[in-house]
Amino acid sequence: MDAWLDRLRKEITETTGDLNDSDWLRAPEGRWNSAQIMEHLGRTYGTTAKMLELKMAAGGSPEIRSAKISELLVKVLIVDLGIFPTGAKAPEMVTPTGGTGPVALERALADLERMDTALAAAEDRWGREQAIAMHFRLGPLSAFQWRKFHYFHGHHHVQQMRKRLGDRVAR
Repeated sequence: MDAWLDRLRKEITETTGDLNDSDWLRAPEGRWNSAQIMEHLGRTYGTTAKMLELKMAAGGSPEIRSAKISELLVKVLIVDLGIFPTGAKAPEMVTPTGGTGPVALERALADLERMDTALAAAEDRWGREQAIAMHFRLGPLSAFQWRKFHYFHGHHHVQQMRKRLGDRVAR
């Protein structure tokens, strides 16, 4: 597994290692609980993997447009500086639907592996620096940028989980 994604996998497994049912459901009023956060992460990994798998099956070069200024700015903030803004609404396709924590965790880890495989295949085909797919907010991203985006996005949510869990997990 790629170093960025392996680091993320370790953060996820360290944070969720011994959570019980009430831990998974702990959250501030109106915010996602840890089970929902994990389901959201799994959906993002699965969506990215599926998008890349379809692009690879279609053959040819990826259809990429130039980045907009707003996309470049957000990309610098997240991918280059590792600053993940809070408060953005998740797209419907990656919004949690209410699965249980252990099931969401299992699926997230499986989809993280699937995404890693898809990113490696796309990178092998199109190169490390070539944009391979469009992100809905960041515009065109290379495989390396996709990995960093998913690391910082996942890390942001793992930090939220740790805050919800307080002393329950080691930091």
